[in-house]
Amino acid sequence: MKSQYQPSSIEPDVQSFWERTRAFEVTEDSTKEKFYCLAMFPYPSGRLHMGHVRNYTITDVITRFQRMQGKNVLHPMGWDAFGLPAENAAIKNNTAPAKWTYANTDYMRKQLKELGFGFDWSRELTTCQPDYYRWEQWFFTRLYEKGLAYKKVSSVNWCPHDQTVLANEQVIEGCCWRCDTPVERKEIPQWFIKITDYAEELLTDLDKLPNWPEQVKTMQRNWIGKSRGIEMRFELCTPIADVSGFDVYTTRPDTLMGVTYVSIAAEHPLAAELAKSDKKLATFIADCKVQSVAEADMANMEKKGVSAGIKALHPITREEVEVWVANYVLMDYGSGAVMAVPAHDQRDWEFAHAYELPIKQVVAPANGEAIDLSKEAFVEKGVLVNSGEYDGLDFDAAFEAISETLKAADLGRVTTNYRLRDWGVSRQRYWGAPIPIFNLPDGGEIPIPADRLPVLLPEEVTMDGVHSPIKKDPEWRQSEFDGQAVEHETDTFDTFMESSWYYARFTCANAETMIDPDKANYWLPVDQYVGGIEHAILHLLYSRFFHKLMRDEGLVACDEPYERLLCQGMVLADAFYKVTENGGKDWVPLADVEIKRNEKGVFESAHLRSTGEAVEYAGVTKMSKSKLNTVDPEDLVRDYGADTVRLFSMFASPPDQSLEWTDSGVEGAYRFLKKLWKAVAGHIEAGEPGALDKDALDDIQRDLRRKTHETIKKVSDDYGRRQTFNTAIAAVMELLNEVTRHADRSRALGLAVEREALEAAILLLAPIVPHISHTLWKALGHTEPVIDVRWPVVDESALVRTSITIVGQVNGKVRAKIDVPAKADKETLERIALSHENVQKFIEGKMIRKVIVVPGKLVNVVAN
Repeated sequence: MKSQYQPSSIEPDVQSFWERTRAFEVTEDSTKEKFYCLAMFPYPSGRLHMGHVRNYTITDVITRFQRMQGKNVLHPMGWDAFGLPAENAAIKNNTAPAKWTYANTDYMRKQLKELGFGFDWSRELTTCQPDYYRWEQWFFTRLYEKGLAYKKVSSVNWCPHDQTVLANEQVIEGCCWRCDTPVERKEIPQWFIKITDYAEELLTDLDKLPNWPEQVKTMQRNWIGKSRGIEMRFELCTPIADVSGFDVYTTRPDTLMGVTYVSIAAEHPLAAELAKSDKKLATFIADCKVQSVAEADMANMEKKGVSAGIKALHPITREEVEVWVANYVLMDYGSGAVMAVPAHDQRDWEFAHAYELPIKQVVAPANGEAIDLSKEAFVEKGVLVNSGEYDGLDFDAAFEAISETLKAADLGRVTTNYRLRDWGVSRQRYWGAPIPIFNLPDGGEIPIPADRLPVLLPEEVTMDGVHSPIKKDPEWRQSEFDGQAVEHETDTFDTFMESSWYYARFTCANAETMIDPDKANYWLPVDQYVGGIEHAILHLLYSRFFHKLMRDEGLVACDEPYERLLCQGMVLADAFYKVTENGGKDWVPLADVEIKRNEKGVFESAHLRSTGEAVEYAGVTKMSKSKLNTVDPEDLVRDYGADTVRLFSMFASPPDQSLEWTDSGVEGAYRFLKKLWKAVAGHIEAGEPGALDKDALDDIQRDLRRKTHETIKKVSDDYGRRQTFNTAIAAVMELLNEVTRHADRSRALGLAVEREALEAAILLLAPIVPHISHTLWKALGHTEPVIDVRWPVVDESALVRTSITIVGQVNGKVRAKIDVPAKADKETLERIALSHENVQKFIEGKMIRKVIVVPGKLVNVVAN
């Protein structure tokens, strides 16, 4: 073998071998335990970034490790290809989204292969291709036939710039998450899928996921938002049109006696009716349409409202309470109306202070502490006061008593509510899967029959940046069904539809049906899923829901799609900028900056490489194009090789924590691989090893062999149970250090011990650095490729120590480290310790009062 490590010469050869032998293509095999490992598939943005590299390295490491356990491993890859960024890029580059997307997938596929990722490319899927979205369309028609998909006019978050609907989570501080345009509220016809029908199952089945991060499960529980409360009726003193009252849902009926007004949402039907004759109210409602309805924004925004000019009757006292239209009440939660208890709800308190409305305390702390309602609301549960017959009751007793009163008056009932709302799947954009519906001339609609699917999205289009090509194309819209003219629905699916079932399609990517149940049930659920925490709610919740829909259609058998979830941390890097004339920040590319650090690695200063001009340090932040602190993986592969990039990605931090990018870290990874190469080359040059005679080993050889098997034991646990790949790498580095220090190449037996250690190191590193491992394994004379070799097995007998090191103390202070027989009894340990020269030095001339022996750890001599 060559004496120097040259990744640019070995990595292409190894990749060619994998491709030539179809090393990662798999089929179902009932004689083997299966393992399905999947990373969240990428949007084809054009080039890989370090976040991609880290994500896919994690799954590749897990995949290769499980394969070496003898399992039948599936590790597929595809492209989440629909979406608005492709439209924007197409407009910017004067091309069609399809052409831009396919060029990107071609380039990114090449990059993934150059990084040595072991994907089964025979299963590759691209969600914008008809052979994929055809089945999504078919499934939607089945949901429609079951009554699980429906159309209604709905108030939505509307981005006027992108001309599309946004989920609440996509509205950031009142603006679109993509383009930062102020978002409006708009009422338009929308298609929905009844995720609320599955709310309880989605909630309870979280208990079936012990291998998911608790944080993710908590986020989903909160999003589903199950609550037990009371729905009660507030009757209007004077009916408005045909409206005699409205319903209110509350989880705090114990505060009912403290209601001083009621608030309804700006989108409430009663508010709309009243606005017909109230210009001030109409203006306020219009203003509310441009405010954010994201929960965080609503909590912090100024509470505003307009009196509706009407009153309602308190359902128990029958006292009149004023009705207000308020900006902090949402139509899509509960009934769009809230009973306002300013003494015990902070939002109501802020509103009441702003409009000088009454505040009545009806709950006091159970411990008798004083509260100050002039400063803030008291929102905790306690004991009822100022509540008539309910005084003195705690929350639970008050809940039951008040619910019984309302029930007897036929003005309320106990009910369960969910924060979760039905999934709006309509998008008013072009680059998405067309919704498979014919709109009829009379205003109705019908699902498009299966034999007329897919509804093809035209790919050769011109983007004008204003209108969807299919919305402005009458030829595409118009069609015929049963002899009558119909029109295609021109909305397209939310792209979360595509990402909600791709994992199942991977199990049978070429099937002539949506899912082949036999193949799907062999592979599912996914054993290991890897992706970012930012997908905790939308993607992961929607895919869990979609999986249950497919189960109920008979397509899959299990209840949940993902058995184990790992949320990888972010990739961070230094960021630098120059201060502009107006005090702003002009970000500087990270590659253009020379950084000076002190001996502890702490930042001191930075300047531009080209001019020497000083630049400002913004600290360590998430890698982003906007801050120009990204690192191009392609450059790294060219300069250091794919194995170095993979090694650094796994060694810099545990996979679920943030990784801080450093040049020195990459260089350190590269040095280690050169050291490994050099160790193997030197070993081969030393000659052939003899047989490994365990009984003939001297102490040094026995110690090295023990280190080898201790490392195998630790790394196996780190890969499998703990998934702490950084500590696994550290353990192998320690082993290689021991080989370098203690290898005996003067005898065949010494070479045999070294050979065992080096082969173990290569196998233990093979999932992380597969190219160099493949090459070194072959150089050691093996014909079987390293990816097909079984994981090394611990020899328990090698772990047995003949001697151990204990601490010798005098009066509690360490005075010696002493090698003793591993099985020495207390008397022997005491004798050895007392005879040790360092111990004797500190007890000389003193009287020994006591000797404390802790077997396996220490001997402490008490003397004075």
